[in-house]
Amino acid sequence: MKKKLILFGLSVTAIGILSGVNMPRKEMKNNNEKIMKSEQKIFTTTTNHPTLTVIYDNNPYKKGLTTGWGFSCLIRGTEKNILFDTGGDGEVLLANMKILGIDPKEIGLIVLSHIHNDHVGGLHSILEKNHEVVVYLPESFPQSFKEGIRSYGATVVEVQEPVRICKGVYSTGELGTWIKEQSLIINTEKGLILITGCSHPGIVNIVNKAKALMKNDVLFVMGGFHLFATGNNEIEKIILSFRRLGVRFVAPCHCSGDHARTLFKKEYKSKYVNVGVGRVITMDDLK
Repeated sequence: MKKKLILFGLSVTAIGILSGVNMPRKEMKNNNEKIMKSEQKIFTTTTNHPTLTVIYDNNPYKKGLTTGWGFSCLIRGTEKNILFDTGGDGEVLLANMKILGIDPKEIGLIVLSHIHNDHVGGLHSILEKNHEVVVYLPESFPQSFKEGIRSYGATVVEVQEPVRICKGVYSTGELGTWIKEQSLIINTEKGLILITGCSHPGIVNIVNKAKALMKNDVLFVMGGFHLFATGNNEIEKIILSFRRLGVRFVAPCHCSGDHARTLFKKEYKSKYVNVGVGRVITMDDLK
């Protein structure tokens, strides 16, 4: 019988930092300096040849692949291969992976952006094929969901604060209030690659967070911008904010909406990357 993950609710492991309670002032100062140096080291590593493959999206790109409401992207060329989100349907996800020549066993890390089923619905199908993975998820996920992952033998890492996932790859940490969400940052010498699930905390807020955290320019933003029900004026303000923030390339997909995609394409022209299921993006596409 197929194991099922319970796909609702919210919970996380905070990354502990020493409080310095009852610590002498000099010792506390030295300890704080060590923490600051450690954080600077943690968030400055880079990876320079990532390849992004969109496995699941509601926008078509490559013939022969199945579209579906949701998002999933495989990142290769990093220290370990990373699956960011798992779409809404495991059968569709696995079928697309097979056509694209992706073996589930090549995945070392899974990063889940938020609890909605169109981003976690394919997880159990992946874990049935490969349970030797580490799953990074927001702490706010329900305990039953976490235990469901552990029942396969996979490791769960609960994320609250920003954290290094592997060399050159980071989580923004949990952002937002009602719907808490993490996004993925890839730090390259050319700038940051930012991958979002649905951008419930606000796409501009997420970009600001990535820039502040990494102290680097933003090369590329891809994923769901959650603008499908947003008016023209608001979308144009967001595009203006992207320009002011120095975002060089954009690829709105999933829940971004056709109108927002059209407006971003009009503004960014050759720097707009058309994304749908099956699209492969390398650093050569971001010159």
